[in-house]
Amino acid sequence: MSRILHNRMRSSLKKSTQWTVDKRAVAFSVWTGRRVLLHKPIDTSHVQRRRYGMLVARAVRGVLKIRYLLLGGAVGGGMTLNKKYAEWKDGLPDMGWLNELLPDNDQWDQFTTTLISAKEKIGDQLQIGVPLTLSVHIDPRLRAAGLERAAELREWLAQRYEDAVAAAAVNNSANLVHHISAEQPAKIVNNLQSKPVPSPTREDHTNTNYEKRVHALQEEVLALQARYQRELQRLEQENRELRQQNMLLRQGRQPSTRKMKRSLIDMYSAVLDELSGWDAGETDRLPRVVVVGDQSAGKTSVLEMIAQARIFPRGAGEMCTRAPVKVTLSEGPYHVAQFRDSAREFDLNKESDLADLRKEVELRMRNSVRGGRTVSSEVISMSVKGPGLHRMVLVDLPGVISTQTVDMASDTRDAIKQMTKQYMDNPNAIILCIQDGSVDAERSNVTDLVSSCDPSGKRTIFVLTKVDLAEENLANPNRIRRILEGKLFPMKALGYYAVVTGRSRKDDSIQNIREYEERFFRSSKLFKDGLVTPSQVTTRNLSLAVADCFWRMVRASVEQQADAFKAMRFNLETEWKNTFPRQRELDRDELFERARAELLDQSAELSAVAANVWEMRLQQALWSAAAERVFGAIYLPAAANAHTDVDKFNTAVDIKLREWAEAELPAASIRAGRDALRDEFSELMARARDTDPVYEPVKREAVDEALRRHQWEDRAQDVLRVLQLNALQDRCVSSRQDWDAAVTLMDAAVKDRLDDTNKELKELTGPGLKDRWLYWQSSTEEQNRRAEVRSELERLGVARPGLAYDEVVAVRDNLRRRGIEVDNDYIRETWKPVYLRNFLQRAQTRARDCRKSFYLYSQQNGNGKECCEVVMFWRVQQTLRTTANALRQQIGNREANRLDRELREVLDEMAADPELKKKLLSGRRVELAEELKRVRQVQEKLEEFIEALNKEK
Repeated sequence: MSRILHNRMRSSLKKSTQWTVDKRAVAFSVWTGRRVLLHKPIDTSHVQRRRYGMLVARAVRGVLKIRYLLLGGAVGGGMTLNKKYAEWKDGLPDMGWLNELLPDNDQWDQFTTTLISAKEKIGDQLQIGVPLTLSVHIDPRLRAAGLERAAELREWLAQRYEDAVAAAAVNNSANLVHHISAEQPAKIVNNLQSKPVPSPTREDHTNTNYEKRVHALQEEVLALQARYQRELQRLEQENRELRQQNMLLRQGRQPSTRKMKRSLIDMYSAVLDELSGWDAGETDRLPRVVVVGDQSAGKTSVLEMIAQARIFPRGAGEMCTRAPVKVTLSEGPYHVAQFRDSAREFDLNKESDLADLRKEVELRMRNSVRGGRTVSSEVISMSVKGPGLHRMVLVDLPGVISTQTVDMASDTRDAIKQMTKQYMDNPNAIILCIQDGSVDAERSNVTDLVSSCDPSGKRTIFVLTKVDLAEENLANPNRIRRILEGKLFPMKALGYYAVVTGRSRKDDSIQNIREYEERFFRSSKLFKDGLVTPSQVTTRNLSLAVADCFWRMVRASVEQQADAFKAMRFNLETEWKNTFPRQRELDRDELFERARAELLDQSAELSAVAANVWEMRLQQALWSAAAERVFGAIYLPAAANAHTDVDKFNTAVDIKLREWAEAELPAASIRAGRDALRDEFSELMARARDTDPVYEPVKREAVDEALRRHQWEDRAQDVLRVLQLNALQDRCVSSRQDWDAAVTLMDAAVKDRLDDTNKELKELTGPGLKDRWLYWQSSTEEQNRRAEVRSELERLGVARPGLAYDEVVAVRDNLRRRGIEVDNDYIRETWKPVYLRNFLQRAQTRARDCRKSFYLYSQQNGNGKECCEVVMFWRVQQTLRTTANALRQQIGNREANRLDRELREVLDEMAADPELKKKLLSGRRVELAEELKRVRQVQEKLEEFIEALNKEK
């Protein structure tokens, strides 16, 4: 049966194999065109046609695939390009703000039409010689001032033209007369010009000189016309700006500050502000007008007449000017005053604002005087703007005194002279010397001082005040003439002026004083008799002369001063590169801000300190604060009184621990918490990387001050007291770990106290045998005596803290037999460290024995009397752990934030105290960076001023 099945399987396998071979043969035959099994050709035409069709289909499919690829690439590339264009367009800056600044087409057309019409009107009216009026709409507040200024310029131009034609016609003068009569107040005279040359005779003139003079006069008239035209254009531009600002204010919008241009004198004043309070030595030689004079000579009154407002306080018989006051005068539409460090503007046309301004000046002067001084060198800076004011910078100094009163500082007179001389020593300073004309010239203190600083008088202007009083009181008016001619005083000056600054009335306005001054000089004998020339009187002429001299000095010296600052900057930068090559130039303020940032970052890290770190630090601080109290006031007295009575010892410990927890422990815990907070803060500062050591003093000072101010919350002590009393009630040690920790604490405390006791005994009894042989130390006679007493006491073997009388007598007798005389107090004094040493040695032994007694203690459920000292130390340790945990929570929840807040307040106060910052941030690096910063600021402001000055030319 098995054979039959086997044969059938072989036959079926053979058939399947044969069929597989046949299929492979047919397929091979179809592909090659030959019969493999039959060995004869077969018909393959239909197979060839099928192959050609498949090749054509494949070619068509490839062509279509290329078309789809190209089409898809074009579409995808276009979308990508469009996306890139949109991203580039979105990245462009928004230029929409230009639409608000640039006018539209209608505004441009209106602007050009207005310019053309204005040009035609101005040209026509200048040609026909009719009065010129502005066709623009002027602000009502400026209309009167503008028309008055235009009328003055027109009259001045007409008079100059007539004088020039008359001089050319008569041909008898080579120079024009630069003054006007009293009926023409708009003409201002300056007697600082060069003195006129004597007129040549008629016979000396030739036709050539005549033509040259006429040509020069014509050029001068054309230059004046061009100047007049520029002045009109400037007024029109200011009027347009003011109308635009007025329109914005009516609409409730603030005018743009970018369009408001700073005046030339304000830029120069900013340079002087940078130099104020900075001892620049030979570098600070920028021009300024220095007003000097004797006390009550009228310096302040002259300055007020120039500023056209009563801006300074008055004092009845006492010193008013106690500090230098720098006043920057400039022309403006409104008569206002403003301090450099304040945004408030005082309207000088209002009496209330004038009173506030005078109070502010007086307050600043009194605040500048510190430390019992009478005068101060701290500069008070203010600016005054108004119509018709001449641009200049004046510095009003305290008056020079000859006698100082008892309520003044002892160095007041010398301080005033030194300050005055310091300002006048500047070779470019214009000295405005004020002399009281109503007193004798021999009483003057300032003239000799001015002569010593400017012996040639090239930069001195002499002003004689109170001429009205002088004319009434002087019997010889010729004396005033000699003063104004420079023949009475030994000093020399560029010009001499006589002014009247008031009638000794506090309520007189500047306008009333000016009218009184003009009336006086019109009716004065000095003027009528020709003793004084018209160019030497009135504050108008004085103001114009000082301003002209000031600007001539500025133009002559400012570029040289700019070069000096540039050279100074180069030297400082070279020193920095050589001394601190890899450090940034950080000034004092920048260093302080960096210290502030680092300190606040470290303060924020307090909240990230781990809990176990806080508890370990707090436990150490608590034990350091409580160790002396626990050992000296609780453990030792209880052990000494109880001696061997365990119950008595435990009772004494309970009482003393409770008293300690109720009275001292909470406050001591708060102090320990503050110490731990300080230590952690100090470690955070020490771990800070890349910190600059130059501002470490700032950080330490800020942290110390914040910790001094930091007070723990009052309720924290009550919370701690409750927790500590509850912790002390527990007398059962529950775990072997706590038992070992208490034994370790007791052993360490006893060992520390034992070391201190051995050191005390060594000082009392002298070095031991080892120290004497190895270190060649010897004992004194007193130490030898103490050593004998100690050895005798140790022989007694007494374990009590106090000696009985019989024991003391026995020790004394034994010492006497050996020739040592001591009294009872001496013996008892020596016994204290001896007993303490013996007691501590026994306590250390008991602590080590108790380390193995926890099993016995646990079997007795804490009721055993053995190792009661370990239980006491465990109770103290458990209380300190509970306190440390509570303090950690208080620090994390409240105290760290409160300390951070107090630290910020301290830093803010330090930032507002420049003297403290200067004290904490010191050294050559800081000073060099400060000098570099200030020199760069001055140089940049000077270059900006020079650029504006060149444009004005």
